[in-house]
Amino acid sequence: MRAVAKGNGDMVEHATDDEHNDVGIIDGVSGLARVAVTGWWRATTAVVETTVGTGSKIVKSALSGASPAQIVDETATELRGIAQRSLGFGDPQPNGTGSSSRHSCSEQELRARGAALLQRSADVRSNDDMHPAYERILEEIAPDEARILKFLALNGAQPTVDVRTTRPFGVGSELVAERLSMIGEESGCRHLDRINAYLNNLFRLGLLWFSKEKVEPSRYQVVEVQPIVTDAMKRAGRSPSTVHRSVHLTPFGVDFCKTCLPLDSPGYGGPIML
Repeated sequence: MRAVAKGNGDMVEHATDDEHNDVGIIDGVSGLARVAVTGWWRATTAVVETTVGTGSKIVKSALSGASPAQIVDETATELRGIAQRSLGFGDPQPNGTGSSSRHSCSEQELRARGAALLQRSADVRSNDDMHPAYERILEEIAPDEARILKFLALNGAQPTVDVRTTRPFGVGSELVAERLSMIGEESGCRHLDRINAYLNNLFRLGLLWFSKEKVEPSRYQVVEVQPIVTDAMKRAGRSPSTVHRSVHLTPFGVDFCKTCLPLDSPGYGGPIML
C-alpha cells in the first residue's frame, strides 16, 4: 500500500500493482479449487449412481431373461453415460431426459425424419444400394470377427456344444460351458481365447444367431473330442452331458457378408450359403 495526499490534507491508501497481482493469483487459485471440488463431487456422485443404479438394472435384466450379451451392452452404455456426466459432459437437460444437447432431438424433428424416410421409400428413383448400418458395423467388428463372418457365409451353420452336469431326471443340472465349437480354428482367428466375445458381439449386431437346431450328428463328434470340450466335461464331474446346438448367419448377416466382404478371395471357395 502507498499513501496519497488529497487536496484537503487527508491521506488515502492505494493498492500497488504488486498487490493487485497477488489478489489476482489468489482468485485464480480459489477458482481452481472450486473446479477441483466440483469434479470431486461429480465423481463421487457417479460412483454412487453406478453402484446402485447399474446394479439394479443388471439384476432386473437378468430376471427378465435378457441375454448376457444384451446385459453387457446395456451396462457398458450406462457406464459410459455416467462417466461423461462425472466429467461435466452430457449433463442432464432441463426437461430431465438426461441426454446431451449433442444428441437431443425433439419429437417434431423425429417425426420429420420419419416422414422423410417414408417419402424416400415411395420414390422409385431412390437408389439405396445397401443398408445404412453396414458402415457403422464395419467399425464395430474386429478382424477376427470378419473372418468368422466369411467362414459362416461360405460354410453355413456350424455345430456348437454346451456341457452340463448330470442330475437325476435333469433336475438341478448346471451349465459348465456353452457354445463350444471349432469356429475359431476353422476360420483362422488369431485370438482363439476371444471366440465367445466375438460371437456375442456379432449376435449383438444382429449378424448371427445362436440356434437350438442341430446340424448333422457326425459333426458334433469332431467338436466333442477337442481339448476345450474335454476339459469342460472333466469340470462337470461324473457322467457329464452335452447339448447340441448350432450357430448360423441371420438373413441380415448374409446380406452384410454379400455386400461388404470379398467372399471370392483366395483361400475360400464355394458359393455363399443361404
